[in-house]
Amino acid sequence: MGEHGGVDTLDFSPWSFWQSASDDAKRSQRERLHALAERGDRIFAHDSFVADTAAVDNDVLHLGERSYVAAGAYLTGELVAGSDCSINPYTVIRGRVRLGAGVRIGAHTSLLGFNHSMTPGTPVFQQPLTSKGIVVEDDVWIGSHVVVLDGVRVGAHSVLAAGAVVTKDVPSGAIVGGNPAKLLRWRVAPADGATSCPRDLVDRLRDFAEQSRLEAEALLARAWDAEAGAYVDRPGAEPSLRAHCDAIEVAGLLLPCAPPPLTAHEHRARLASAQRPDGRIPSTAFGTPFSAVFAAAESDGRIPSTGFWVPPGAAFADADAAYHVLSVGYATDLLRGQLPHPITEATRMSPADIVDFCESLPWRIDPWHAGHRVDALGTALHWALRSGRPVLPGAVESLFGWLGTRADPDTGMWGDPASGGDLLLLVNGSYRTTRGTFAQFGIPLPHPRATIDTVLEHAADDAYFTAETYDACNVLDVIHPLWLTRGALHRFDEAQDLARRVLEHALSMSSPSRGFAFRLRDTADEGMCSLQGTEMWLAIIWYLADILGESSHLGYRPRGVHRPEPALRITRSGLHIMGW
Repeated sequence: MGEHGGVDTLDFSPWSFWQSASDDAKRSQRERLHALAERGDRIFAHDSFVADTAAVDNDVLHLGERSYVAAGAYLTGELVAGSDCSINPYTVIRGRVRLGAGVRIGAHTSLLGFNHSMTPGTPVFQQPLTSKGIVVEDDVWIGSHVVVLDGVRVGAHSVLAAGAVVTKDVPSGAIVGGNPAKLLRWRVAPADGATSCPRDLVDRLRDFAEQSRLEAEALLARAWDAEAGAYVDRPGAEPSLRAHCDAIEVAGLLLPCAPPPLTAHEHRARLASAQRPDGRIPSTAFGTPFSAVFAAAESDGRIPSTGFWVPPGAAFADADAAYHVLSVGYATDLLRGQLPHPITEATRMSPADIVDFCESLPWRIDPWHAGHRVDALGTALHWALRSGRPVLPGAVESLFGWLGTRADPDTGMWGDPASGGDLLLLVNGSYRTTRGTFAQFGIPLPHPRATIDTVLEHAADDAYFTAETYDACNVLDVIHPLWLTRGALHRFDEAQDLARRVLEHALSMSSPSRGFAFRLRDTADEGMCSLQGTEMWLAIIWYLADILGESSHLGYRPRGVHRPEPALRITRSGLHIMGW
């Protein structure tokens, strides 16, 4: 009995029972185990434990060494548990359940290895039962108040966070939580051969990252045009704003400083000079005049001397200028600065303007360009909010409201699946749509499972996904949504197989001191290696490795246009700017 005359406290905390219980208590426990073993298929290790107040009604019950069932637990069906398993107070385990070694189960948790049928016309209590069973592999921590449903397999070394409702298989090494449970992060790299990164590939990741850092300054020097005093994408090309931003991004990944020969202050000044007072960023190189119409437009959209009005968001129709909202903004951010002017093309848009803008885009025939323009709008709103500049009330909400209600539940995307004759424009357009909105603001995608299905279908198309056809856009636009939806645990083994296949090839294609070409097979041509290709493939390799749970071996993490974390979150309590 306990010190207050109640149930022995060791019934609730039995892990030290065989070390600290009295001889009488130990003798009583051996008698209880003997009595339980006489009924059904029941096997107990000599140092296992079943509390007097645990309700045991199993047809099959095997407890391994040092495994215990604490007070108030309720067990039925078939339970086979390995060594060092803890079934803590008030846990319910029913149906067919198998536990590996070292499975620790918190109080008030339910593992339900059976289910009711639900055929209409018959009361549920009269329905037949079905049982697929639950398997929990070795070294798993299951928190308190977790529910694991029939048919689930929980991989080794994983963690089910308190309160999780687990309805799908959990990969080895995963930490999952929520209802339904989703991947939160990795405890360890996936453990089995079907989902892990082979050791030789891990070594190649380390070698690649180390070599990339050693060669970074030579790679950037190759792209510096001393006569123009500016960066070019590759030797022979014209200096461009995009190339300058890509150089800053590459340096941000691989170097502890801004790209030489300029200082961070000089880089910030260059980027600041590219933005006009109305916020627009020209589509051409430094100092070259922008479109006369847009350069002359007032902040309210009127063009002096004509009275004509430019529709809100019209400047985002220029593909290069739209991308500069991303590239110049994030390059400036990497240099610990901010754009000198708000992008009034976005900040002057009312909720109605944003809806009209979204409705006007060519989703049906060209979802890529539609998504590209949404990306620029979302990012322009993001820069305004990050810098404390006002946007019109309801603007952000109207953007996410339109996108959330217009996503196709069958594809998870925006636009016509038949646009372009295959899924390329749809998938690539979805990446652009979500990058500047859902990903950047930390908002879950509206239809993650459908998104995964569409992306994996597209990734099976040999026109875009073979060693001969990989290019940076097509691969990024597939890997990013698979990374963004990885918490759904839907077809995750297929996503990892794809990531491993592309990663193995990409690591073999880097050119010494020249980086990557935009299209991988062109990397062998020295003249095709570029800043754009290098910046994108460095980011892609990180995403591929992270899907495999191995990105830590790279020693870098994208922090610019392709940063994985949200740049800010908007919650009920206000705006939260995210760190690095």
